[in-house]
Amino acid sequence: MLEDKTKTITASFDKREAADRVVEHLVQQHGLSRADVFVEAAGERNSIGTAESGGDAESAIGDDGRSDGAVAGLIRVSVVVAKGDVPAVRKAFTEAGALDSDIR
Repeated sequence: MLEDKTKTITASFDKREAADRVVEHLVQQHGLSRADVFVEAAGERNSIGTAESGGDAESAIGDDGRSDGAVAGLIRVSVVVAKGDVPAVRKAFTEAGALDSDIR
């Protein structure tokens, strides 16, 4: 994509489950390339979010599962899209529970 015709949209999520859900939605429902979607801890420390959820939750891991997920901060999802896709991506972020979003 040409830089003047693309935007990077970033949003923060409190749970890894919500971040994963929005990524799948963007790829499967909106046809965005997985290579244009980035997920990372919002801070310096590795994190599963500010609360356990989904596969990280104690109820999901059971007695033999892992329970060492770092609950240390927000999860950031960034996606590079054509300018025309910005409204759909912002809507997907909002519906998935984004705490904030930024467009560059």
